[in-house]
Amino acid sequence: MRTQPTEATGIPAAQVRALLLRRDEVVIADVREEAVYAQGHPLWAASFPLSRLEPDAWRRIPRRDTPIVVYGDADAPAQQAIDVLRQLGYSRAHALLGGLDGWIAAGGELFQDVNVPSKAFGELVESINQTPSLTAQHVRALIDSGKPPVIVDARRFDEFHTMSIPTATSMPGAELVLRVRELAPDPATPVVVNCAGRTRSIIGAQSLINAGLPNPVAALRNGTIGWTLAGQRLDHGATRTAPRTVTESHHALALAGARAIGRRAGVRFIRPADLPGLHRPDRTTYVFDVRSAAEFAGGHLDGSRHAPGGQLVQETDHYAPVRGARIVLVDDDGVRAAMTGSWLAQMGWETWAISPAAPEDLTRQGEEPDPLPEPPQVDTVDAATLRTWLGARQTSTVVIDVAPSRDYAAGHIPGAWYAARARLPAALGAIGPATRFVVTSPTGVQARFAAADLRRLTPTPVFGLDGGTAAWRTAAPLESDPARYAVAPADRYRRPYEGTDNARTAMEAYLAWEFGLVEQLERDGTHHFRVLR
Repeated sequence: MRTQPTEATGIPAAQVRALLLRRDEVVIADVREEAVYAQGHPLWAASFPLSRLEPDAWRRIPRRDTPIVVYGDADAPAQQAIDVLRQLGYSRAHALLGGLDGWIAAGGELFQDVNVPSKAFGELVESINQTPSLTAQHVRALIDSGKPPVIVDARRFDEFHTMSIPTATSMPGAELVLRVRELAPDPATPVVVNCAGRTRSIIGAQSLINAGLPNPVAALRNGTIGWTLAGQRLDHGATRTAPRTVTESHHALALAGARAIGRRAGVRFIRPADLPGLHRPDRTTYVFDVRSAAEFAGGHLDGSRHAPGGQLVQETDHYAPVRGARIVLVDDDGVRAAMTGSWLAQMGWETWAISPAAPEDLTRQGEEPDPLPEPPQVDTVDAATLRTWLGARQTSTVVIDVAPSRDYAAGHIPGAWYAARARLPAALGAIGPATRFVVTSPTGVQARFAAADLRRLTPTPVFGLDGGTAAWRTAAPLESDPARYAVAPADRYRRPYEGTDNARTAMEAYLAWEFGLVEQLERDGTHHFRVLR
């Protein structure tokens, strides 16, 4: 009989490791801000910042009796997060004994960066399959030759639009096998797959190889980072996208290849009528539609959530933080779910696919609303009254914006201070005294949670802004400067491959880190990855 953890003891690292090795369901929840999380965490720890725990938990951890192991730090105490989780109905939320220090003391491996399971898996795929890759100089020479390659960018379109390889076409990962033949119908045409760094290039190129594409296929070695470090010019603002229509003969080839590799990997194919049988009270079942956002909004399976296939493989820890859960994938073409599933199954997930679903099964319209707890009751103020308060000289009204720091920097109510919700005690010290505080967020929902927290910290009257910053923006302008940071932003880790102003040393360090992931996986030993050759 297994002993139950108590508040005093928590769950020791050895017990968490045993859960992972048995493939039992477990969430390892790191409740620090993402930038702190990225400095070091266990392989299967998922980022659940305390500042966003209420709006995130029900969507990402659907079963309320899932075992949840929590750790944090002084700014995001584990016990505070456990209290929130218990209020949300999670009956098996407990602290990691000794926190992250306890994990390290027990010999646990720490991994830096974000989406680490997927990135480590990509490195393992390349090491086992020797996935072909070409240097930036080689690809540049091919572009300049009389017979240039077809270059496909496996990232999200917004990433591609920000910066891309000259002549490349946006073809997010799950679309590659389905659509690449439309651009490269001649089997002699080389196909080069790129992303910003390595993972999506490797997985994209190996997907085409695994699905039997006869063309010469290679990843662009080190993606746009490698291209930049080689002194090559990137395009900005590119708009080339994959053809939406797939010819019947090309679809038949893609379907055969995708289903063959899916079955080899262990994907089990079912019909929509079989899905209720997978939903059990003692198991977490995620149902993801891996098509594009527009296709999903146009009609999807009731109860499914949107997760484009390439990003699902890249960010599995975000979409499915319950390690040991089962995953069901849905498409309407028979290709995208099978290919996505082939990778998830190799990553150790129990994977099922409704591939393809019939049109009559995809009847739910629009976006699926996130399941949200009712925000706490707090005093509120509308935007018009707030403008009056801010214009009054006899009182001091201070606006505190708990939006993501990127949103705050893009535009905030004039004079508003930025503060991470979890760091409100520190923020109050920087802001100083006021006649009243008004808390805002993009829509006002998160502001109500933060206002309730702030009300417990100060005798000063606290209000939430009705409709949040969006309501203010309908009648009055926002400002981006000056910015007032009551606490330093740590809510988002800046990836070394994002944007166009990355330091050379940061890009080189990132590549060196990726190269070392396979060795870390071996030391950790909890991954259950099984790469097909």
